[in-house]
Amino acid sequence: MRTNYTVHPTAIVDAGAQIGEGSYIWHWVHISAGARIGRACSFGQNVFIGNDVLIGDNVKVQNNVSVYDAVTLEDDVFCGPSMVFTNVYNPRSAVTRKDEYRRTLIRRGATLGANSTIVCGVTIGEYAFVGAGAVVVHDVPDYALMVGVPAHHIGWMSQHGERLNLPLSGNAEAVCEQTGASYELRDGRCRLMV
Repeated sequence: MRTNYTVHPTAIVDAGAQIGEGSYIWHWVHISAGARIGRACSFGQNVFIGNDVLIGDNVKVQNNVSVYDAVTLEDDVFCGPSMVFTNVYNPRSAVTRKDEYRRTLIRRGATLGANSTIVCGVTIGEYAFVGAGAVVVHDVPDYALMVGVPAHHIGWMSQHGERLNLPLSGNAEAVCEQTGASYELRDGRCRLMV
């Protein structure tokens, strides 16, 4: 008996799926039996969640997204509408490659914009921001702003989702205009100063 999360009548949640308290599963969602999902997550219309998927707390998966096997989404990840994950690098209809899935890790707080594509086998860093329509083929650093096809690094983003006034490389500091939080860039890595 489900009492700690909400499931729309059109959704399918396979027996065995683990879903955290306060999560919302909307129209025509399918969550597979092996999925492990944290608290306070939201799955929009027509979302699919595979068996070998781990999702943290407070993750938002917007309409028309399929989270396939071998994908991990840490806490506070945002998946924009119709963005795409893959799990086989070189698929062919006539060649079975289920034993060749490449693991994909989306770190805490990252945003994956609408219609972006994440090619399997990469790690997207904490609070990174992948712009709408970008195609990510390599690992992405923490706080990096990525755009284009293939995605390339054009700047840095705060945890609040605001662009930081920092160069791409070198050493510098910046403040998030919305929150006042300070960030530093050192040796090509951006981090929140505490």
